[in-house]
Amino acid sequence: MYWNEGTCPVAAGPEKQLVLNVGISKTSYAEVSALCVQWARERRAARIRRARYICVTSVHGVIMAQDDPEVARILNDADIATPDGMPLVWAMRSFGCREQQRVYGPTLLLEICRDAARSGLRIFLYGGREDTLPVLAARLRERFPGLEVAGMYAPPFRPMSKGEDEGVQRMIRESDADVVFVGISTPKQEKWMYEHRDCFPGVTLIGVGAAFDFHAGRTRQAPPWMQRNGLEWLFRLAMEPRRLWRRYLLITPRFLPLWARQKLRQKKLGS
Repeated sequence: MYWNEGTCPVAAGPEKQLVLNVGISKTSYAEVSALCVQWARERRAARIRRARYICVTSVHGVIMAQDDPEVARILNDADIATPDGMPLVWAMRSFGCREQQRVYGPTLLLEICRDAARSGLRIFLYGGREDTLPVLAARLRERFPGLEVAGMYAPPFRPMSKGEDEGVQRMIRESDADVVFVGISTPKQEKWMYEHRDCFPGVTLIGVGAAFDFHAGRTRQAPPWMQRNGLEWLFRLAMEPRRLWRRYLLITPRFLPLWARQKLRQKKLGS
């Protein structure tokens, strides 16, 4: 297996660091949120041809990209791909991004909602369950007075027909949302954003995974000390073993040896 070394330039967002041939953005909560506000203003001031999309990228996603060229292309084409897990942060630091911090999906959602409320941005919630979304919207409005939740939709747990999908596209466009949070599982949410990037000109699409369930109170988050030390996977596995065992016991353990191999190659090239 071969990795290109170094950084990966992108058109709209921050510079990216390649980790196992996946570009992970050198960024922060503040920068991503500020860019969302900036992009919303650009959307309203001029005609933007396509949506921008942000992938909150975990080790799971990076490993999937090793096996699926489509996932790799989607992540690398993203305007921003944040380092969602501590192993990615550690890898980026080992490749020279010394100050990189985690940019975690559930926290990013809150940061953007805070700035959206201050700046008058409209948000749309796509994903989750029908009984989750109203609770989530109410909690976000309570936490961030003035936040405009322009709409919400919980897609069915099956492929949608062309007519259903067109109806959802129309709903989002008519909501005049500036930011669409997409809360479905990886890689479904990344594929949905990529496939729909031409449907919502100027809108920012952000895949936030389990953030909807966390902030609606349906699922517990790992304690902060576990998050800081890269142990969130253990907490989530204990909470949802039947759903997550394959991800955390078979897929993500592949990351460490691949990271070590990339580091070794980097040292050989630098010697």
